[in-house]
Amino acid sequence: MANLRICTYPDPVLRQRAAEVTAIDREICRLIDDMAETMYKAPGIGLAANQIGKPLRILVIDIQKPDHEQGLIVLVNPQIVGAQGETTFEEGCLSVPEFFSNVKRFEEVTVRGFDKNEKAVEITANGLLAVALQHEIDHLEGRLFIDRIGPVARDVFKRKWKKKLRDQKE
Repeated sequence: MANLRICTYPDPVLRQRAAEVTAIDREICRLIDDMAETMYKAPGIGLAANQIGKPLRILVIDIQKPDHEQGLIVLVNPQIVGAQGETTFEEGCLSVPEFFSNVKRFEEVTVRGFDKNEKAVEITANGLLAVALQHEIDHLEGRLFIDRIGPVARDVFKRKWKKKLRDQKE
């Protein structure tokens, strides 16, 4: 297994719509294992394949809460098939380090996809898991959480990001 490099904003791969996975073979299983290891080491609660430079429709999530039995969730070719309600969560992202902002999302989602063993999976979730699923599926569509924040928050982000880039050059 490997600890993969996480692509950060404004890397163009983060804006690509990820391609469908046509077969869950040994190479895809290895990628999934590497993604999970990378997510845990980051540390994060979710990671989409395009965040590590592989524009494929694969995500891993582990919200790492003691009261949550799910553990590691692997979804290949996930899609939201149902959604309701509205909630606001403060989100951050491994690809947009050191920036957090409130994001409006659906309160509950139902997501379908396949697990690592090509078994069909359907998850209905609310709370943090629903937010994480939506966040990671957004990545697979080439969207970042900063695309979902209001104009004032986006302006704050742009100013902070420009300052961060200036500070890195010094």
